[in-house]
Amino acid sequence: MKRIDLIKVEHNRKIGDKCEYIEPNVTEDCIFYVDGEPIGFYLTKMPEKMCKLANLANAEFNSNRVPKTKLDRSDVLKAQIDNPKLSRAQAREIGTSQMSAILGSVPPKPQFMRYYGTTSSIHSVKTAQTFIKAMLLLARESEELIKKILPKQYEQQIELFKDVPDKWKFANLFTSSISNYNISAPFHRDTGNIVGAVNVIICKKHNSKGGDLHVPDYNATIGQQDNSILVYPAWRNVHGVTPIIPTFEGGYRNSLVFYPLKAFKNL
Repeated sequence: MKRIDLIKVEHNRKIGDKCEYIEPNVTEDCIFYVDGEPIGFYLTKMPEKMCKLANLANAEFNSNRVPKTKLDRSDVLKAQIDNPKLSRAQAREIGTSQMSAILGSVPPKPQFMRYYGTTSSIHSVKTAQTFIKAMLLLARESEELIKKILPKQYEQQIELFKDVPDKWKFANLFTSSISNYNISAPFHRDTGNIVGAVNVIICKKHNSKGGDLHVPDYNATIGQQDNSILVYPAWRNVHGVTPIIPTFEGGYRNSLVFYPLKAFKNL
C-alpha cells in the first residue's frame, strides 16, 4: 500500500460551509501518516466478503424496510444564525438535510429533553433485521481489517473502549452506525467522537461521480469509489463531502459509517 504523509496547509474552510466539487487527489490504496505515525487508511475496494455485506446492507437501506429519519446538518443551523428571521423550513432549503438510519447507541441530548442514552428504535423494527445484521457483520469485518493494517490503532481503540459498557457497543470498536442517503455533508468535525479512535466510512456509489471526502487541513480529497473503505479519525480535522453528480438517471452515493461516541464512556 502507498504511504501518504499528510502535511498541514493554510485554508479558509469553516464549519457549516458547503464543499464545492474537487477532483480527487487520493485514488490509490494507501495508509495515511501524520508526523510519522499511521492514523488511517483507504482501500479502493474492500475484500469480497465485505463487498457482499455492503451490497446487502445498501439494498436494504435503500428499501422501505428500513425506516429513515430526516436530520439537519450544521449548515441549516448556520443559516438560521446568520439570518434569525428564517424558519427551519427556509433554512433547510439553504442548508443540508439528510435521510439517515442510525443503529446502535444514541447519546443523551438534554437540549431535546433526552437525558439518558438509548438504543436506536430501528432495532425493534422487524423489517429492518436483515439490514441490522448485515451492518453488524460489516462492522466486525471492518475491525478485522483495522487489526490487520493498523494493529497499533486497533489495540489503542480496544484500550479506549474499556470504559464503554458492552450494552453500548456496536461490535467492539464502535458505539454507533449511521447510513446516509445521497448527501453531500457540509464541513464539520466529529467532536462527539472518542479522541484517539477512528471512524469507518464505506461508500456505495451507483451511476454518479463526486461524493468524495475532502480534508482541507491536508488538501486531501479521497476519491471514494463504490465498495471502498476509509478508516480515519474524524475528530481530528474539519472535513466535508463534495457534491454528488449523477451520471445517469437514479445515480446516488450512500455512506455506511461506524463511529465511537465518547458519551458512552462510563455511562
